[in-house]
Amino acid sequence: MSYLPKDPISRSQLYLDLMSNRQEALSSNLANMDTPNYVRRDIEFSQYLNTMNSPLETKLSQKLGPSGVIEAKQEQLSAADELAMMQQNAVLYAVAARQMTAAITEIKTAINVGK
Repeated sequence: MSYLPKDPISRSQLYLDLMSNRQEALSSNLANMDTPNYVRRDIEFSQYLNTMNSPLETKLSQKLGPSGVIEAKQEQLSAADELAMMQQNAVLYAVAARQMTAAITEIKTAINVGK
């Protein structure tokens, strides 16, 4: 069982950290495409998203794979595939950043209503 924060800011921070780490792994794959015996790495974090109640998070988890760790994969590297995954990851990062902004806005609203 994975640790999953309940508050929206910590959860968004977890998403942002995971996606940032995935972007690093994907860019490393791209940079090392021509390195002999290089093993492709990726970060898949559906175990975190699968435990959520949001349909978007469940849908994302189905696309992103089984675990939240860097996995070595013996696959042929394709620049087009790595770039496509980097673009997908960038979109997911933007969604998580919007979630963080929405959570902060809710907190600000609650503070201002209490004044």
